[in-house]
Amino acid sequence: MKQFHVVGIGNAMVDVLAQTDDAFLADNGIGKGIMQLIDMNRAVDLYNRIGPAKEISGGSAANTIAGIAHLGGRTAYVGKVKDDQLGAIFAHDLRAQGAVYETRMAPKSEAQETGRCIVLVTPDGERSMNTYLGVTEFLTPDDIDEGQMAQAEWIYLEGYRFDGPESHEAFARAITACKGAGGRVSLTLSDAFCISRHRDAFRNMIVTDVDLLFANRAEILSMYETDDYETALHAAAKDVAIVACTDGENGAHVLSDGQHWHVPAVPTQIVDATGAGDLFAGAFLWGITNGHDLQTAAKMGNIAASEVISHIGARPESDLRALFKQHGLL
Repeated sequence: MKQFHVVGIGNAMVDVLAQTDDAFLADNGIGKGIMQLIDMNRAVDLYNRIGPAKEISGGSAANTIAGIAHLGGRTAYVGKVKDDQLGAIFAHDLRAQGAVYETRMAPKSEAQETGRCIVLVTPDGERSMNTYLGVTEFLTPDDIDEGQMAQAEWIYLEGYRFDGPESHEAFARAITACKGAGGRVSLTLSDAFCISRHRDAFRNMIVTDVDLLFANRAEILSMYETDDYETALHAAAKDVAIVACTDGENGAHVLSDGQHWHVPAVPTQIVDATGAGDLFAGAFLWGITNGHDLQTAAKMGNIAASEVISHIGARPESDLRALFKQHGLL
């Protein structure tokens, strides 16, 4: 038995969550429903403009890993923070969920700070993300523990990391160590605009190394440069063994080995859509690493996504295993 079900690699961030309206987005030049990279000065300026905010550990892959740990999975996470207040908050919150987190912190003397994502949530639950990467941008191959990767049944790679200058090399080292020890590779596409910046690199990794691809409708359409959803899904299914694609209130689609399942969404009142895809991936990975079939894993993913969008913040607040039992999945 390997030490870890899943090891995630991503941008280690602290989420700053604030509720706002479309007018504020327009007045401040913020694109609705997308992720924009910003510098430290812009991060400070936006922070001063928003209203009351909630600061909690975040980062896409970290949310996924926290979700798996919440369910009792054996997990670890790789992502860089600084030895500062937000870095300490990030590390504490993730370890408190039960995940192993050992990435070396950037020293206090580092000019950049721990990354943060200012997430502006409009009344429709849509989130517009303004991301200052800070030190997490500078994750390097030296931060990848090959022994840890070899001890993973799966590694989970965050598409947002493609923006880092040495991310591709870090991913390559992790993939080689994981696959060399019989592990498998999952990738989340993360963001349509991130795909457009790095499409060739995404494409090469998907075709060469990825066993399980996570995406949402916008991301998979961007990846395969088509307006037709079915076309994109089946194109992805030719590239990877398993495709798991979410489509908001329309549920999720899973394709594997010539089969195609549609799994309906779990209705809920949307308070904050932050983390829906992250928790879908976490519950899906927990499901397949605990012996459940792909369709059941997708049902678990939809339940977890439904729970996380019912409140502010991208980490579960209810017992997900209890919810799975209520739905007859355990």
